[in-house]
Amino acid sequence: MSLTVEELLVPGQVVPALWCPQLMGREGYMVARTVITIRQERLGKELRKMRERAGLGLREAARAMGINEGRLSNTEMGRFGVSAERVRFLAAYYEAGDTPLADALAAMASERVRGWWEGYRGLLPRGFLDLAELEHHARHVRSLEIVNIPGLLQTEEHVRALYRGSPVEMDEEQQNLRVEFRLRRQAVLGRDDFAYEVVIHEAALRIRKADRGVARRQLQHLLEQSERPQVTVRVVPFDRDGFTSSSPILLLDGPVPQLDTVLRDAPHGGAFLDAEAQLATYRRWIVEVQKAAFGVVESRDFIHDMARQT
Repeated sequence: MSLTVEELLVPGQVVPALWCPQLMGREGYMVARTVITIRQERLGKELRKMRERAGLGLREAARAMGINEGRLSNTEMGRFGVSAERVRFLAAYYEAGDTPLADALAAMASERVRGWWEGYRGLLPRGFLDLAELEHHARHVRSLEIVNIPGLLQTEEHVRALYRGSPVEMDEEQQNLRVEFRLRRQAVLGRDDFAYEVVIHEAALRIRKADRGVARRQLQHLLEQSERPQVTVRVVPFDRDGFTSSSPILLLDGPVPQLDTVLRDAPHGGAFLDAEAQLATYRRWIVEVQKAAFGVVESRDFIHDMARQT
């Protein structure tokens, strides 16, 4: 049985490709990526969706474009880079008819910036880096938290208490890395083009991750952060009727709705979701949750009273 180029590919191997000059290796061959970021993976996935909506199989599309099937397959898997021009060519060839989406994908293909989170690759789980990358590129993030203060609004001592109490064993160096990483993520709140809307259940405000002093300072910090123009905090009280949400949700808006991403809790860690039906479901869910919460002023008063009593 013969193997395809994709099946033979190993990290660092070179295979014929002419799709992204910045990634060209020796003698006109492209070096396959050894690391694929979540946005590179998403770009390839969206190109595959375009092809499938056009009713074209992988072999048929590759043959029609005069390239080999392995090259197109690896591009759709994010293993090969692709130029902005090629993205627009594919969108036109597939008759996608969605110019804003094609432009957004072309912009993703043009990204060459190494984010600060890449310095932690190999030191922290990939999911940490994926979330930081998505937050960096998002302009609007909506969050629901049931039993935890949102990571972007946590104090350092609160974060340290979380990791000290974690059932996952880790040495002090790993704890320090995770604390440092979470605090660095919070820099997005200083951006003028970033909006953060969070709904927090009363349970998250009342559960003490450490002692009374840490809890009080965390509530005070939450109040201070809620004064930022970029931050909106709403609270769902215990006595709210009909509130059925039981797990946290994070909805990160992309440059166009099709590129939104949801982070949802899963049995073995967070799961990033981007199927159209999933996005529609969680958008509706976030709206319903916001309706169940106090208004902004009432929420601030609620947190202030709680902090005073803690």
